[in-house]
Amino acid sequence: MLLAGISLIINPEIIFKVLRDNFDKLWLHIIAVVMRLLLGALLIYQASVSKFPVTMEVIGWIAIFAAIVFTVIGRPNFKRLISWAFSLAKSLGRVGGVLALCFGSFLIYAFI
Repeated sequence: MLLAGISLIINPEIIFKVLRDNFDKLWLHIIAVVMRLLLGALLIYQASVSKFPVTMEVIGWIAIFAAIVFTVIGRPNFKRLISWAFSLAKSLGRVGGVLALCFGSFLIYAFI
């Protein structure tokens, strides 16, 4: 998360180009679901050792809920969601990078 944030701040087109070139591929949808499931499960499992156990557990459940939503909406709606996100990418890419950097930093702080 931290590295993605830094990349989006420095040159957002690097990440957006990869996503734009592959947004219609099945593997991107699968990775979006699996990464959220993994993040959610890890945050819930490790919440008790963090500085903010309730916050980590809530974020974990939100990530799992997002994975379920991505699964339930199906591929056509997932593609539409990604296309909509790309429409915001030019104007909000660096803002998203700052948010990702802050979230990644918070996760590191919470567990160290």
